[in-house]
Amino acid sequence: MPAATGAAAGSIVRFEGASKVFPGRGRRTEVRAVDEVTLDIREGEIFGVIGQSGAGKSTLVRLINALERTTGGDVVVDGVALGALNEARLRPVRAGIGMVFQQFNLLASRTVAGNVAYPLEVAGWSRSRREARVAELLDFVGLAEKAGVHPAALSGGQKQRVGIARALATNPRILLADEATSALDPETTRDVLNLLQRVNRELGVTVVVITHEMDVVRSICHRVAVMDRGRVVEVGEAYQVFSAPTHDITRRFVATALRDRPSPEVLERLRARHTGHIVTVGVDEVAGSSAVLTRTLREHGVDGTVVFGGITEVAERPYGSLTVELVGDPAAVEAAVVALRAVTWVDDHGRAAS
Repeated sequence: MPAATGAAAGSIVRFEGASKVFPGRGRRTEVRAVDEVTLDIREGEIFGVIGQSGAGKSTLVRLINALERTTGGDVVVDGVALGALNEARLRPVRAGIGMVFQQFNLLASRTVAGNVAYPLEVAGWSRSRREARVAELLDFVGLAEKAGVHPAALSGGQKQRVGIARALATNPRILLADEATSALDPETTRDVLNLLQRVNRELGVTVVVITHEMDVVRSICHRVAVMDRGRVVEVGEAYQVFSAPTHDITRRFVATALRDRPSPEVLERLRARHTGHIVTVGVDEVAGSSAVLTRTLREHGVDGTVVFGGITEVAERPYGSLTVELVGDPAAVEAAVVALRAVTWVDDHGRAAS
């Protein structure tokens, strides 16, 4: 885990009872897109905000750069409360915030270099400084050879790399990535997520990732907030949220990312092939591991065969589960299950009905 995410890191973004209400029009009722959210984002971390469509996550991120203004509470960015600022006083705050979009939002008439240079032109940088900065950024994102081509000639992943380079042009301290990988295939998504990690680690930029995909959170986020109907229903270290979710919607998101536990239908098929005692055992770096499982079964004289499961990384730490058929004396099997429960979680599926 990068050093910048330690407990001593201070907040760079703070939501203080922040709300955003869109008024009703005609027969349409008002919408509370963000509902009294209190939340801290630490300097130097990759922070994920996840929720289903309509949960309010994109509105939440737009409050950070005041593209949407709060209708209640406030948002404090790098020590500056945004609520009372007019547009002129917001400009320097926004200059410290870059944004990456789902649909790239590149200027079709400009080359790759021209797109990256655009915010520098707006900021009044000299031509020589612009050219040096653009070259530096295109090298960083691996597109130096594409400087003179237009966006239409690029793949989706390359377009998003240009978008990231453009967002970094003015040396922001915060990078907002709103569904930045939703339009990409899995392999390209991995490349873009790796790049966002480099932005965080090598440049020290705080990255706020808005997503509806728990795989994105699993891959790169240090902490995560789960939103539902405008409210934050769960927040914590990504590993903790994955390993011990407390809200139903979080559990559903985790299940989509891990896919390591057998569904009832899969369990029935397993029972048809395996007549022993079936359990699902949690695997993590602290409380349980495959070595603990093997040792515990050996100590109790029980044979174990893995019949389902998977172990992946969450926030660069191992997590998952293994579903195992246990074969041996019933009392020994029961004792082994009790011993496993002492070190990790266990779902005991029992034996197939005889």
